[in-house]
Amino acid sequence: MVYYVYFIKTLDGYPVKTYVGYTNNLNKRLEKHNSNLGAKSTKGYKWEFVYKKKFYLKSKALSFEYKLKKDRKERLRLLYEYKKKS
Repeated sequence: MVYYVYFIKTLDGYPVKTYVGYTNNLNKRLEKHNSNLGAKSTKGYKWEFVYKKKFYLKSKALSFEYKLKKDRKERLRLLYEYKKKS
C-alpha cells in the first residue's frame, strides 16, 4: 500500500493556517478536511495541498510526518515555494 504525507493550508479568504498529516488516499482526505470531517483543528476552513510525498512503508510515512510537524522552518520554506509557483 502507498502512504502520503501531506501539508495543507487554508484557502485565500480564511485566516492563514497549516496542517500536516498522513493518509493512503489524498483526494478523500482533503475532501474530509473540507467537509469538516477531518482533524479537529481543520474544521471550519477550506484547504488546499501545498506539498505531498509518497511512501511505500507506513512507518516511514509516520516518521516523516512527525519530523515535518516539528520542523517549522521546513514548513515555512515549503509554503514560500508554493506561493512562488502560484
